[in-house]
Amino acid sequence: MEITILGIESSCDDTSAAVLRNTTLLSSVIASQAVHEKYGGVIPELASRAHQQNIVPTIDTALKEAGVTPDKIDAIAFTRGPGLLGSLLVGTSFAKGLSIARNIPLVEVNHLHGHILSHFVDLPDQTLAHPDFPFLCLLVSGGHTQIVKVCSPFDMQIVGTTIDDAAGEALDKCAKVMGLPYPGGPVIDRLAKEGNPDAFRFAKPHVEGFDYSFSGLKTSFLYTLRDAMAENPDFIEQNKCDLCASLLHTVVDILVDKLIRAAREYGIKDIAIGGGVSANSVLRNRIAAEGAKRGWRTFIPQLRFTTDNAAMIAVAGYYKYLQGNLSTLDAAPIARYEDLL
Repeated sequence: MEITILGIESSCDDTSAAVLRNTTLLSSVIASQAVHEKYGGVIPELASRAHQQNIVPTIDTALKEAGVTPDKIDAIAFTRGPGLLGSLLVGTSFAKGLSIARNIPLVEVNHLHGHILSHFVDLPDQTLAHPDFPFLCLLVSGGHTQIVKVCSPFDMQIVGTTIDDAAGEALDKCAKVMGLPYPGGPVIDRLAKEGNPDAFRFAKPHVEGFDYSFSGLKTSFLYTLRDAMAENPDFIEQNKCDLCASLLHTVVDILVDKLIRAAREYGIKDIAIGGGVSANSVLRNRIAAEGAKRGWRTFIPQLRFTTDNAAMIAVAGYYKYLQGNLSTLDAAPIARYEDLL
């Protein structure tokens, strides 16, 4: 049986639509927002306004590229949360409107579950390798850092989470202090390739269990800059690449150390990464290297599936649709992850 899913993602500053037939991607369209760059971060009100401008042409383009008309859609999968409330409201409202107009069932999706299940999207000309259940997923994004034990598309257990800053958040904040453009993570990744990761040493947290903390690392980084710039105002410019390399490798060390311990604790050999920070080259290379060393099967997403995208929302919606887990028209967007549980 072929099932066609329209996915809609609008949790932050990217408006995205995708069409899947079962798990095969037919189209994926993303409209990014450059308006936030000059502010050094996402401005929620500007984001929601941009979503309003982008959502109709984005969805129209996705349907046309897929060669699918609205009457052929079996379900609309939309991001209910977490994310920016105004941004989520745009996607949720459009999904409801299309559902009413065309009598199409709705499926609500947890944005983070979408990142995890992005590993099950297939391409028209290529069936990608998928992890077997249960697997561990290191979920790293601007707002969340978690180790998740994934027992099925519907059974996900968080075994470790950040108790303060997320990894991506820490990188962006340190980048901003160095005067790097937003978003800072990709810029740090690029500059780190030209730097020495052993040039500076920053604090690593000691947190019990599999939880993470990045506030101490961030503070250590700031103190290093403060003390050095007191003697040399040009310190950042002269050492930018080394600072980025040392910072990034420290973050990756923290992430991977807990992941190794969790994999050993649960006896799991299928290891995946997901979320925006999974696009980082140092993290991707480190996961691949650890996998080869420890006998893991590693699953590193294509770059197109690391950013916020509707393909991951559609595939998560596909599994919920098969289960008969449909949404109702009174489903409201939810900004906080904790409130989705």
